[in-house]
Amino acid sequence: MIDAYEEPGEPDRRGGGRYLWWLVRCQPGRSLAGAVLGSVWMVLLAATPYLLSRAIDEGLEPGDYPALTGWTAALFAVGVFNAWLGVMRHRTMTRVRMDANFRTVKVVVAQAVRLGAALQRRVGSGEVVTIGVGDVQTISQSLTVVGPGVGAVVAYLVVAGLLLSISPLIASVVLLGIPLIVVLVGPLLARLQGAEAEYRERQGVLTARIADLAGGLRVLNGLGGKGLFADAFHRDSQHLRRQGYRVGAVTSWVQALGVGLPTLFLAVVTWLAARLAAQGAISIGELVSVYGYVAVLVGPVAFWVECGYQISRGLVAARRVVHFLRLQPLADTGTRDAPAGAAVLHDPESSVRVAPGRLTALACARPSDATTVVDRLGRYVPSGTTWGDTPLDRIALHQIRQHILVADHEADLFAGTLREAVGGGLFRADEDAHLTQAIHTAAAEDIVQALPKGLDSTIDAQARNLSGGQRQRVRLVRALLAGPEILLAVEPTSALDAHTEARVAQRLKEARQGRTTVVTTTSPLVLDHADTVYYLVDGKVAAAGRHRELLDSEPGYRALVARDAEAEEVVR
Repeated sequence: MIDAYEEPGEPDRRGGGRYLWWLVRCQPGRSLAGAVLGSVWMVLLAATPYLLSRAIDEGLEPGDYPALTGWTAALFAVGVFNAWLGVMRHRTMTRVRMDANFRTVKVVVAQAVRLGAALQRRVGSGEVVTIGVGDVQTISQSLTVVGPGVGAVVAYLVVAGLLLSISPLIASVVLLGIPLIVVLVGPLLARLQGAEAEYRERQGVLTARIADLAGGLRVLNGLGGKGLFADAFHRDSQHLRRQGYRVGAVTSWVQALGVGLPTLFLAVVTWLAARLAAQGAISIGELVSVYGYVAVLVGPVAFWVECGYQISRGLVAARRVVHFLRLQPLADTGTRDAPAGAAVLHDPESSVRVAPGRLTALACARPSDATTVVDRLGRYVPSGTTWGDTPLDRIALHQIRQHILVADHEADLFAGTLREAVGGGLFRADEDAHLTQAIHTAAAEDIVQALPKGLDSTIDAQARNLSGGQRQRVRLVRALLAGPEILLAVEPTSALDAHTEARVAQRLKEARQGRTTVVTTTSPLVLDHADTVYYLVDGKVAAAGRHRELLDSEPGYRALVARDAEAEEVVR
């Protein structure tokens, strides 16, 4: 089984089937062992009727008790050995499935890390969750075909050969009947793939919506929109349930035919063998062995149907994994160095010009428009943005990341101590002064004081044990502690009360004096401290100037940022 620190290898991204085959090729010895153990196990199941027929014909019927004892002992020995083989086969196939499971998890996690910031822009969070929770397990289960699936084919051929030595007629019926059963189930498997694929698509969408609702439930409740989103979620969940019923209907037919058709086939062959025994064409022992052989064949046929079902679902899951693995991060084609001195950051699409060493604010009615501008300025999407005289996409990406930091107000927070959450695992004790300054700038002293162990207190993943405003300030502390030359902060104070927001706005300007800072906001408490405010309409600059100038000259801007008299009084 793959080691926790072992490289998973380069997955085959050419298709779902090739990805499954890659998982088999990654563990050739174990896969071969599973196939051999499964084959021997099933063949020895077929040996039981043969030994039973010998015990009847050579021991019981003529009254030869020593022969009967010998064949009985052989039957017991084969049964015990086959039980041990069954245990080893199951252990081996469990390891095969676990290796496929962990290997897929590792390549998916590695791909998520490789995509980095582009992950959320390329695929929904619900899709990643569904891959990790459902698809990985489905893929691992489909590898059952490596062991029992191969064994079923071998057992089928061995039993057909044994039946041929008894009666060519019965052998012909078996050789033609078993493939006919598989052919009858085939169309259902194709239909199952289509139904399963649609179900998985809807499941991914619904999972993403659950994550969005969980993250924004408090805001939705405050805006009175909880009922509206609950109704939409209810409708989507009902659609998913109906699609699940369709998948279940096809699955039930597959499983019913997988058990019913082999049983019906067993009855037909048994009737035919009994007719031959009554006519004297075969002996009583051979009649018993024929029944045993066909009964044994029910197992391989059920395995074939089950493997077909698992492979059908596995292909759907593998295609989704392959689609995720094919996603590419933002191309790093830049070769130039970042500007040596202060330089203007210019987005020609919106006409935003970020002057160096100043606090610039972006205000617009749709927050997504301002976020899009920030993404272009931070080079998270292709654009014509320039830094100084150099197009941003011609500068080496690692240099951009060293100088420009985009601080999202919903950025991930990992579980650990508060100190680790804001400073990372590389934080040094001698940086406490910088940390204290960043905490003061973000007005986060009360957070540290309220926690039982201060900075060494443990916080949950995404800081769920903190309030929304506390989480936002923790994220701002982390961004300030990084000390970027250019800080692009998305709604850094949207979850704060007016008093705290005013303190953060004032301290942020003082702490970032001489360095470039851009904030997206519609808060007059923050806008009043900005050196330049860009008022955006449909993602483009409609007006620019100081906050109070725009209040007097731009009715749209005034309507956008105007708040109650108390807030305006705090500004003054």
